[in-house]
Amino acid sequence: MSKATEVRVNRWYFGGLASAGAACVTHPLDLLKVQMQTQKGKNISIFQLTKIVVSNQGIMGLYNGISASLLRQLTYSTARFGIYEVAKQRLAPKDGSNIPFYLSAFLAGLGGFAGGLVGNPADLVNVRMQNDVKLPPEQRRNYKNAFHGIYRVAATEGVLRLWAGASMNCTRSALMTIGQLSFYDQAKQMLLTTPYFKDNVVTHVTSSLIAGAIATTMTQPVDVLKTRAMNAKPGEYSSMFHLVRVTAKEGPLAFYKGYLPAFVRLAPHTILTFVFLEQLRLNFGTIKKSVPVETDKV
Repeated sequence: MSKATEVRVNRWYFGGLASAGAACVTHPLDLLKVQMQTQKGKNISIFQLTKIVVSNQGIMGLYNGISASLLRQLTYSTARFGIYEVAKQRLAPKDGSNIPFYLSAFLAGLGGFAGGLVGNPADLVNVRMQNDVKLPPEQRRNYKNAFHGIYRVAATEGVLRLWAGASMNCTRSALMTIGQLSFYDQAKQMLLTTPYFKDNVVTHVTSSLIAGAIATTMTQPVDVLKTRAMNAKPGEYSSMFHLVRVTAKEGPLAFYKGYLPAFVRLAPHTILTFVFLEQLRLNFGTIKKSVPVETDKV
């Protein structure tokens, strides 16, 4: 009779906590990415933009919108990680082996789409608060925090405005979650089959770096459109097709504006998220028993 082995698996809310912790470190890079994406006809480098923000707002200007960023992670990432983890654990074979990649990608996409929908209000306020610093004083929205921003949007623009850009956001979130979660699991699984890697921080960092690069490349065009849709004034774009057409007039590379800060931000964010997530799993995860499948003796 085969002996059951004990393994630790994630709790459904670990992803949100890990992502919020990572956001505290990477928020300045996210702010710079948003400001670069909303440039129209300009090509200010990330270094010039950093200098402008710090000279105008001080070092804390790089943390404009941090409350919205944390709220976004605690809604968006909790939902996408939670759905993915719960579904993956329910569908995992009893022998402890991994689910097929196509199923992993489907579950990640499903979780990401739901996360984008749940987190859209916080994401919209996050984009606006990060972009506020570069607007003229008379045009700034001056949200005090994430909850004040959500209230102001609902009160002055209508509740449905909180889901502006939701189609792009959900699409981006689905692609992002596939790029991060599915490819992280796949990369980690492949690395662990070699004699050079074990289930430790080195493997977690390497897997998450691969996943971060894939996720950035997959999501950047959608991310640019999502950011512009959320930052737009009511009526500025008549439809998503109109937004795509206006952006395309700036040239193909307009869809990859902010790619460098997006990757520079997403790579450490992905690394920190999965390092935090793995530490939460190893120290506080749920113990699950797996029973190896017996093979007939010859």
